[in-house]
Amino acid sequence: MKNTIFLLCLLTSVAVFAQQPATTQYNANTRFEQMGTELPTPNTYRTASGAPGKDYWQQKADYDIKVELDDINQRIIGTEVITYTNKSPDELRYIWLQLDQNLFEKTSINAMTKTGGITNNQMSFGAIQGINSPSSVNTTITSNKEFGYKITVVKDAKTGADLIYTINNTMMRVEVPVPLKTGQTYSFRIDWNYNITEYYGRSGMEYFPKDGNYNYFVAHWFPRMAVYDDVNGWQHKQFLGQGEFTLPFGDYKVEITVPNDHVVGATGECQNYDKVLSATQLKRWEQAKNSKTPVLMVTQAEAEAAEKGKPTGKKTWIYKAANVRDFAFTSSRKFIWDAMQTDVYNNGRKIWSMSFYSKEGNPLWGQYSTRVVEHTLRSYGNRTIQYPYPVAISCHATAGGGMEYPMISFNGGRPEADGTYSEQTKAGMIGVIIHEVGHNFFPMIVNTDERQWTWMDEGLNTFCQYLAEQEWDRNFPSRRGEPQYIVPYMKTDKSQLSPIMTSSDNVISLGPNAYAKPATGLNMLRETIMGRELFDYAFKEYARRWAFKSPQPADFFRTLEDASGVDLDWFWKGWFYGVEPVDQDLAEVEWYAIDTQDPVAKKAADKADADAKKETLSNIRNKTDIKQTVVEADSTMRDFYNSYDRYAVTGADKQKSDQYRASLSDDERKMLEEGKNFYVLKIKNKGGLPMPVILKLEFEDGTSEIVRIPAEIWRTNDKEIKKTLPTTKKVKKFTLDPFYETADIDTANNAFPREPEQPSKFQAFKQRSFFGAQGPNPMQQAKQNQPTGVQTSGKN
Repeated sequence: MKNTIFLLCLLTSVAVFAQQPATTQYNANTRFEQMGTELPTPNTYRTASGAPGKDYWQQKADYDIKVELDDINQRIIGTEVITYTNKSPDELRYIWLQLDQNLFEKTSINAMTKTGGITNNQMSFGAIQGINSPSSVNTTITSNKEFGYKITVVKDAKTGADLIYTINNTMMRVEVPVPLKTGQTYSFRIDWNYNITEYYGRSGMEYFPKDGNYNYFVAHWFPRMAVYDDVNGWQHKQFLGQGEFTLPFGDYKVEITVPNDHVVGATGECQNYDKVLSATQLKRWEQAKNSKTPVLMVTQAEAEAAEKGKPTGKKTWIYKAANVRDFAFTSSRKFIWDAMQTDVYNNGRKIWSMSFYSKEGNPLWGQYSTRVVEHTLRSYGNRTIQYPYPVAISCHATAGGGMEYPMISFNGGRPEADGTYSEQTKAGMIGVIIHEVGHNFFPMIVNTDERQWTWMDEGLNTFCQYLAEQEWDRNFPSRRGEPQYIVPYMKTDKSQLSPIMTSSDNVISLGPNAYAKPATGLNMLRETIMGRELFDYAFKEYARRWAFKSPQPADFFRTLEDASGVDLDWFWKGWFYGVEPVDQDLAEVEWYAIDTQDPVAKKAADKADADAKKETLSNIRNKTDIKQTVVEADSTMRDFYNSYDRYAVTGADKQKSDQYRASLSDDERKMLEEGKNFYVLKIKNKGGLPMPVILKLEFEDGTSEIVRIPAEIWRTNDKEIKKTLPTTKKVKKFTLDPFYETADIDTANNAFPREPEQPSKFQAFKQRSFFGAQGPNPMQQAKQNQPTGVQTSGKN
């Protein structure tokens, strides 16, 4: 720390004229100017405040569907009548539908544009098969089947006349007989069928060879209307697997025919439980209406018995759902089913929380799933809008991952065969249930365009997931949300990164970029840039404004600024449109103090400084090596200066000091006597992305202080700044970003004086096996260590 004493001039005004350095190397003005043309021009559909405009409109699509699940051949056979309402100001001569199952055709765009080669060493058969497979879906039990829709009927619902249609990969254009004008509706019928794929993370089936049964997770299973809006017209980007779905709202009536020993869960409310449930199950249903803990509708023993039986016929489950953008269902004879109906928001309105899972999910699913569903609705509802639907379902689908649909989600997390599990498995299951159930809010209610902007649903949802996880368990091991978790990604070579504002199918590293980075950015806004009160109000306002509507990125950006009064354009530019990291370097600290012009103190300090500087290696050695100097040997070589004490205080020194103090005002004298320290910090923005400057000052007396400086400190120079901090105490250490708030990628340059980094550890070993098992999880180890005859308690 450079130590300098300076004379503070106490003048009424000081004018400084100097040649200003060139600033062409700075980007500060660009970074902190308003976004302007980077955002779309506001209009009567979408306002400059980020709210829907007075002329905002959106289309409506209602469905009446009859579907059969063929459990023998693993097929879906369906017929639907779609009633489409044109609320746009435009005349429509044709309409577009999504045929997402065509993703799995051998000639799909997804299959034809796959890249990759053969490695020189080893490749698994699965990897070889996947090089040109239609999708990431496995085909071990469906290798002889063709996938994709078989469209058999496209007719006018009233006249029965055939309609002209064209299939373009995963999209289908249907020509309407008479142009559809504003306010008009049109109904048409489609019949179709397709072979169900193995579960690939979004939909499909899981086969259990031990009992010969399937769990079905049926989604993007019917031809669905594409979105027509004021931003894109028809949103008919092809489904390539990564960019998910964008859909209009509507009302659904769906009749689902399955084997009569199956249990079905679906979007919406079942209309005929009295026809499909047994008398015992109906009694349990009534009990669950007033229970604060899950009630088993189908027990594990009953599910295991069903696994061994055979169906004796079929049952049709009828569901209705109002004002939803999609419909999905699950079906299996293996399912355990539990449910409870609770007053989630203490407002007198009860909501069903329920779970469907096979025995392979226990004991984890029976203990946690439905309770996590209820918690998620409460946590998200408190931050956005209260959950408006009557039910929320979590369904156990394979070992990992998850996928969301209105009121129902398919979630991973499976214990070992012996019922034990690792802490990571438990946390992963709870986290994925929170995440997928949370998707009911983004994008099922706040209806974002996932085909274009993955981050608008995944990023916002991951942020809310992080908050809900912390409310679930204080020590929950969240993977995303905290800024320090995104640092490894932000350290990546910038040429390998995508901006968050990249369309969904073109994103590189989807998980970090579309989930973690936007979620981290929102956490930084909430904790560091805006503060919790301003952020929470603005975030809630965004959800309120756009519930059951379809926002664009600009609507989100503008709403957060509009409702908080905080200018965030610099943040959107840097964090969302850019790939630069944060790396603030506390390069130098200079220490100054006001010269009090006290001659006693000044000359004593000068003497101490001079004495310290004399203690050089040469002088230390000369004390013994030079036995006698010339002046020491010959007194005639001495004069006045050999006895003069330059550090002695004279009368003239005292008189000058007294005159100076007499010239000061009371306020100036007080400032002089406070004895403040002035620390000038030079901070460099090595990463490029401006962020608030957060400093921890640790004083010599053991106390500390946090100084928070807004990011606007970089607005005239985004490369390097100097900041002066006055303190009454002496600082022994300065630390940048002490609470890891800014995702700074290099903390080694954050402290002054510099501190050595923690050493990297290495392990010495005699022999290492690269093929050994990981070993038992902690629960298995505990069982192994139990004395004979001692049993550990557990829920089965």
